[in-house]
Amino acid sequence: MKALQDFYELTQQLIVLLKHEKSERAVQIEKIQQLLDQREELLNSIQPPFSEQEQELGKQLVALNKQVEHLLQIEKLDIMKDMKQLQVQKKSNQKYTNPYESLAIDGIFYDKRN
Repeated sequence: MKALQDFYELTQQLIVLLKHEKSERAVQIEKIQQLLDQREELLNSIQPPFSEQEQELGKQLVALNKQVEHLLQIEKLDIMKDMKQLQVQKKSNQKYTNPYESLAIDGIFYDKRN
């Protein structure tokens, strides 16, 4: 029961972190990773048979886990959006630094009149 209760508490901490706490991204990702690692360790230690109370807690955990997956997907999309924006900004800065680098010369016209 202790492992299941700890797993439940870690899941709730993870949801709070994903929903409300918007700190520096690297710090937040590190916290998320730590909580996910702790949950994985506890998940391996949860073994049947389960009591009635543990089964009810398990049903709640299934719903919470769906919420965690959804929030992690949102976080992933935010990271991907920021990465794409960084790539655009990088290209823009590169064009500003060397504006003639990307010019393509297709052909040259020679005037043969003397």
